[in-house]
Amino acid sequence: MSRAGLWVKVIIGGIAISVGGPAFVEYIRPTDEELRKRYNPELQKRSAEQGERRAQEFDDYVTKLKQWSKSDKSIWYAAQEELDQKRAIIEAQRAKSKEEDRIQREEMRKEMLGEEKK
Repeated sequence: MSRAGLWVKVIIGGIAISVGGPAFVEYIRPTDEELRKRYNPELQKRSAEQGERRAQEFDDYVTKLKQWSKSDKSIWYAAQEELDQKRAIIEAQRAKSKEEDRIQREEMRKEMLGEEKK
């Protein structure tokens, strides 16, 4: 066989693989609706209930990404700063709660000591 014939076969085979492979995968892949039909009824119900919540979470995340991208810093640094701020707020709330619990325990202890003296 000549070299030209070999190259033609190689090119045709490459085109068949690079075009036909993804086309075949797309042909056999089930759609989202077909997958949902295969769920049992309980999973269908749960999927329907959680669909809106997940869509809202995704929209919130995209909104945050847009805000982070407006910053001069990298998106990852902006996201880390926001996470650090949230952690600081949570820590402050925990500290405040612990302090309130400590004060409440101390007041209860004083009341108990006051009753024992009577």
